[in-house]
Amino acid sequence: MRTVLVTGATRGLGRETARRLAAAGHTVLVGARDAGRGAEAARGIGPGAHPLVLDVTSDDSARAAAERVRDAFGRVDVVVNNAGVVGSRRPVGEVTAADLHACFDTNVFGAVRVLRAFAPLLERGDAPVVVNVSSGLGSLAAATDPGARAAHVPAWLPALDYASAKAALNMVTALYAHAHPGMRVNAVDPGHTATDLNGHTGAQTVEEGAEVIVRLALTGPDGPTGGFFAAAGPVPW
Repeated sequence: MRTVLVTGATRGLGRETARRLAAAGHTVLVGARDAGRGAEAARGIGPGAHPLVLDVTSDDSARAAAERVRDAFGRVDVVVNNAGVVGSRRPVGEVTAADLHACFDTNVFGAVRVLRAFAPLLERGDAPVVVNVSSGLGSLAAATDPGARAAHVPAWLPALDYASAKAALNMVTALYAHAHPGMRVNAVDPGHTATDLNGHTGAQTVEEGAEVIVRLALTGPDGPTGGFFAAAGPVPW
């Protein structure tokens, strides 16, 4: 059985991912900014779930969380970087540098903070895995293909800050995979899933959206790395 960290695990895809992994018998660390919400989520998920205070926008919080996990569990086998924000939802021409920074701080810098803090614990495992929860909106191929763009971009989401952050997270994924050949490091596109992030407008349930996250979280040492995947298979960069 594996020890898995899921960031942003109190609701939506993060919570469903944590629930599925705990139900399969794995030890799941339920990452949450708020201690009370994290404890409540862990209780709801059930046996095998442990709350972990972790604010991905804080270097100090990430380091402190890694120290607590080291002392309590010794290692981490899987990190799922799920914590994310939707961004400003402003029209493209109205998005500011501050909007971009706020979105990147969680969606990109947050993943880097977590990986930097937890890499030593991942390296203690036999087959470490990283799953970065991205989006089809971060696909440059889709963004430059009119047909694919129409299929991927919901009308309510102009997406400059969000899509740019997910594209950057995809590059972070590729370069971490190159730098850590002993790890399986992949990005996933859960698809347009009904969560609080999008006002529950998504066409999929969280159970459907979490499927690819769980699948990649449980990949073995011979599994793919440096890839971008949806439930149906690879997503074009």
